[in-house]
Amino acid sequence: MSYSLFLAKRLSLASGKRRSSPAVRVAVAAVALSVAVMLAAIAIVLGFKREIRDKVIGFNSHITLYAIPVDAYDSNLITLTPTLKSILDSKEYITDYSLQASIPAILKTSDNFKGVYLKSLQGNAIKKFLTSNIEEGKLPDYSKPGAEMKIAISRRAADQLHLKAGDKIDTYFMSGSIRVRRLEIAAIYNSHFDNYDNVFIYGDLSLIQNLGEISPTQGTSVSISTADFNKIDETSADLSQTLTEALASGMVYKYYRVDNALNQGAGYFRWLSLLDTNVIVVLVLMTIVACATLISGMLIIILDKKSFIGLIRAMGATVKNVRKVFIYMAIRVASIGLIIGNVLMLSLLWAQDKWHFLPLDPEAYYIDFVPVEINCPAVIILNIATIIIIYLCLILPSWFAAKISPSETMRYE
Repeated sequence: MSYSLFLAKRLSLASGKRRSSPAVRVAVAAVALSVAVMLAAIAIVLGFKREIRDKVIGFNSHITLYAIPVDAYDSNLITLTPTLKSILDSKEYITDYSLQASIPAILKTSDNFKGVYLKSLQGNAIKKFLTSNIEEGKLPDYSKPGAEMKIAISRRAADQLHLKAGDKIDTYFMSGSIRVRRLEIAAIYNSHFDNYDNVFIYGDLSLIQNLGEISPTQGTSVSISTADFNKIDETSADLSQTLTEALASGMVYKYYRVDNALNQGAGYFRWLSLLDTNVIVVLVLMTIVACATLISGMLIIILDKKSFIGLIRAMGATVKNVRKVFIYMAIRVASIGLIIGNVLMLSLLWAQDKWHFLPLDPEAYYIDFVPVEINCPAVIILNIATIIIIYLCLILPSWFAAKISPSETMRYE
């Protein structure tokens, strides 16, 4: 062990009666607060991105496949043919796909009505998403007899029509001719996405196919889930190219349009991109606050230890070694602040992720609690970057300490 490190470890940071000096306490608090705020900013933005992304994907799926009519006599229905299935099955990045269908409908009570789209509750992704947002009742199991007349509606629709789980409502469908079905409300969900909640209700695929007079292999779209959402643009382009080549070779007879959640929820993702800018601003400001406070604190400590500096210089300590002593001391102060900030904020973030005790206005933020995501690599990188930046900022006060000479110390005393 170098004697600079030994002196830094043995040198007290106290100003008297073994109590830390105000400068040290302020420096520790500044580092702890800055690290805590930076951790919170990163965790909240990551949480928002996760929640908003999951909601957009829940309503739209990763990739959606549509059939394009070639003329006025062609329909926009998509048929899940064996050839199309084989193409989708051949793509390793596709983990799941399901036929979807939707039909316009009017929910009508004795004193009110509401126009919606009845969308098929088909596929694991949408079932998992709606289950996580159920407020009342339970999603119907359409594999059981008699369940085809049950639906799930949004909280917004239920409040507008004064409905609750278990109620039945007359539903008018417009597909060629007007048809009426009396459907039972099995579940009420609330995603806080008003643009979607205000439009969609969910029911059995076979009911929609019967009402639309289409075959069991036909629908209005195919929902596709992929292995990695971060590569969604790449996989969408690859699937589109494959389908185009299949059409040119005569394997399929339809034009297909490939869309993905990034396009369908572009407004939400643009809003999230603005949060990235806010996080950068917060990180920069908090780093400046921590460094400025730590530098000020170390200058005060150096003035307090001026006689010690003169003593070790008189005993033969070099300028380099004096600088190292105070750099090690500052890193010690910064490390204490880092530990306190990490422990307190990570504990708070864990509690928020578990119990959601900090609320938000869902009308403004699309979610009723502050979402957080504790990302271990991000936490490690943040702490390492903070230590490096603080170390670089300590060059200034260490130079000041090294410039103090024994003769100046004697005159000062």
